[in-house]
Amino acid sequence: MIYITQLIYIIEGQENVFDEFESVAIPIILKYNGKLLLRVRPAESHFIEFETQQDFDNFMKDEDRKNILHLKEQSIKTSMLIKGTEV
Repeated sequence: MIYITQLIYIIEGQENVFDEFESVAIPIILKYNGKLLLRVRPAESHFIEFETQQDFDNFMKDEDRKNILHLKEQSIKTSMLIKGTEV
């Protein structure tokens, strides 16, 4: 099991753009055995788990996800991804 935490800092005024990105990206997580465990706002932290590293890699390479990355890039000032594994 791998765990992904992403700290996201959205550009002021771009919240709706980011919401549009998430409306497509979150269902893609499920496609790759991922699960959104927790989403906290307004600090915008996401806690996600994937069954395997390969599932996470496949999610990152997903064509539907790639087609909407411009929304993420337009709306986020900065982000930090933290990856952990079950021990």
